[in-house]
Amino acid sequence: MTEPSSHLDTTADAYDSFAVVYAEFARNYLDPLPLDRAILAAFAELVRDTGPVAELGCGPGQTTAHLRDLGVDVFGVDLSPKMIDIARETYPDLRFEVGSMDALDLADDELRGILAWYSVIHAPPREMPAYFAEFRRVLAPGGHLLLGFFESGGDPVTPFDHRVTTAYRWPIDELAKLAADAGFLEIGRMLREPLEGERFRRGHLLMR
Repeated sequence: MTEPSSHLDTTADAYDSFAVVYAEFARNYLDPLPLDRAILAAFAELVRDTGPVAELGCGPGQTTAHLRDLGVDVFGVDLSPKMIDIARETYPDLRFEVGSMDALDLADDELRGILAWYSVIHAPPREMPAYFAEFRRVLAPGGHLLLGFFESGGDPVTPFDHRVTTAYRWPIDELAKLAADAGFLEIGRMLREPLEGERFRRGHLLMR
């Protein structure tokens, strides 16, 4: 088995085993996060009425539903079949599919927007350029990408003990450069300091 497949299998299995607990934990997670809601609202305003939008790494679907409530034509994709089962049961009016964000079952230029909300965090750093290349492939010209991730606070890319499986904290400038190398133009960024109960600074990159 190749190393990338091993990484994907490990991530899918970890989220499958944690799916029910994770879904309950994440149910209303945006309620105390006005800055996070604000950048999601900005993204929604940019992609609303432009065409289909995908949340890649949608988990149990709560952020996909949040975008739907903001008027976005959105569907969700996740590596974990059990997460997708929960999402479909919780939000039967929305479309959810099992898939990997590095090899999407989508045509070139099919999407007008991509939300990767704390989902690229499990990608080994050497694989991140391939993820950006796939995002670029499926996004139509002028389409928008919003990333949410754990920011390293000036340190190099750093693995940490995420509660589900190994994840990585990124310097925001380095992640922005990888996106730029793949053909994305940065529109804006937002850094948020950790709240009580959070360990790390949160990074957000909005790109076209």
